[in-house]
Amino acid sequence: MRGGTLSLSRRNMALAFQSLPVRGVAARVRRILYMLAGAYLLCLILFFIEQRSLLYFPSHSYVGLREAHANKSFKELSVRTEDGLALTAWYAPAASKPYTFVFFHGNGDSLNTASAIANPYIDAGYGFLLAEYRGYSGLPGKPTEAGLYADARACIHGLMAQGVRSENIILFGHSLGTGVAVQMAEEFHVGGVMLLAPYSSIAELAQITFPYFPAKFIALDRFDNFKKMSHIHTPILIINGVRDQVIPPSEGKDLYNLANEPRQFYSLPGRGHNDAFDDAAVLALDWADRLR
Repeated sequence: MRGGTLSLSRRNMALAFQSLPVRGVAARVRRILYMLAGAYLLCLILFFIEQRSLLYFPSHSYVGLREAHANKSFKELSVRTEDGLALTAWYAPAASKPYTFVFFHGNGDSLNTASAIANPYIDAGYGFLLAEYRGYSGLPGKPTEAGLYADARACIHGLMAQGVRSENIILFGHSLGTGVAVQMAEEFHVGGVMLLAPYSSIAELAQITFPYFPAKFIALDRFDNFKKMSHIHTPILIINGVRDQVIPPSEGKDLYNLANEPRQFYSLPGRGHNDAFDDAAVLALDWADRLR
């Protein structure tokens, strides 16, 4: 009996010692998983808090018309938003054509950097309003989706106060600005809409850019062009660069498929995200000349 009991005790002790490393490894794995989960959660929280700094890249100083070497037809146009912000746009009245283009630039541009885009349109006799957003070009406020819409409304109302009728306005958006243009096309009865390098929605684009976060579910500013396109009943021109590495070119085609007639779509071979303005101007001027 003693021998059997002693043998059994030794066997139990051996089994106990054998199980210790397994328990230790499991505990260590659990600790690592908890640490990884905590680190991911912290990164997710930081991503949520800082997401607007990843979307908007405003310039914090104002460059005047002369310093920007802007077209001499431009003059400053002061507007005030519905929430009380005093903003500045640059406006060149139409010389010989019935339409005025209202341009909403991308997330990294400004009045200064975008002013040259207007030249072919002004030279062709069209009016051109270069809208600016809160927080950009040294203007007050911080950019948000709702804020940019308010800024665009103020610019359009300011243009109409200059005697330009809404039906003689062509909304022109590039990149981020296409979301502003689409929203304004829902709100105003305009003569046309031109979208250069558009996207389906910022939320979907964020998911592509940040695939390891549930970006499309937590995006504060969504700019959902995909949902709004079918609500627009005005001539629309959509242009993409085939080599756009910022916004997938397929996004423009998807929006075109949702757009109502009359609609046109062009895909520019060899062009990317920021180098398609000259080619787009040729297409846009031909399109605008045929609107009436």
